[in-house]
Amino acid sequence: MSKAIRIHAHGGPEVLTYEDSDPGQPGAGQILIRHTAMGLNFIDVYHRSGLYPPPGGFPLIPGGEAAGVVLAVGVGVDWLRPGDRIAYAVNVGAYSEERVIAADRVVKVPDGISDEQAAAMMLKGMTAEYLLRRTYKVKAGDTILYHAAAGGVGLILGQWAKHLGATVIGTASSADKVELAKAHGFDHVINYKEQDFVAGVAAITGGKKCDVVYDSVGNDTFPASLDCLRPLGMFVSFGQSSGPIPPFPMSLLAQKGSLYATRPTIFVYNAKREDLVASAQALFEVVLSGAVEVKINQRYALKDAAQAQSDLEGRKTTGTTILIP
Repeated sequence: MSKAIRIHAHGGPEVLTYEDSDPGQPGAGQILIRHTAMGLNFIDVYHRSGLYPPPGGFPLIPGGEAAGVVLAVGVGVDWLRPGDRIAYAVNVGAYSEERVIAADRVVKVPDGISDEQAAAMMLKGMTAEYLLRRTYKVKAGDTILYHAAAGGVGLILGQWAKHLGATVIGTASSADKVELAKAHGFDHVINYKEQDFVAGVAAITGGKKCDVVYDSVGNDTFPASLDCLRPLGMFVSFGQSSGPIPPFPMSLLAQKGSLYATRPTIFVYNAKREDLVASAQALFEVVLSGAVEVKINQRYALKDAAQAQSDLEGRKTTGTTILIP
């Protein structure tokens, strides 16, 4: 019998239970896959804790990114066959040994990229793609600020932004994380435990500040992130690891320099099949070229998902983490 992690009610990591799970057979437009590796992300914690409503309610199998092998295809799926290597980034359902999924939500994994790499980078890497190439189109000469620089998205985005010719500033919470971020494309990394990051950004930029701030931290970095932006700069809030940003008046954006603000999600940016494929292709290209290196810093067994999430919340992990069936 296949196994999966399920949540039956909101709570701490202890609500993640390792259970038998029958994935069933694929219907029209679907495929049955056997996972070889799964990614760990903060959105998994949000679904568990109730910060984000669980899609489909309970019981819930969390997890939004994985890689695996096609076991069977349903009617109407003519571009995949059993044995093909695939990967995906969706909302939930990845914490499982096997699953049925819509075929139009997966992409083939090219030679040169391992299953573990694919599982570790699909959600994080395509998040970096849409942030850098679509939400705000980073170009040579831009200056950007990225919070949580030593996290999974940060280590990919730092390298990619540097590849695009930007000056890349990051924040991190320890000396080790500062050095890790500097080894992954960041030109400057501010230890926010030791230095006010607003003052740090002003010093680094000579008072000119940044074109864009990418903020997945939320409550702890707002509204200070706005003070790191030049007039007409863009504030991109795409996560809330420290809690949600409190409500604020739109007039604050005017006061801070006629700023732009947006709250994007990957599932809207890649809702169309053609956008998903283009995003994945761009990610695969920068990884295969060597411009972006994806390192896996932690591995946990699927049955130990509770410990993995606990370590993630406790900021004991860096970069990418995967679960192995």
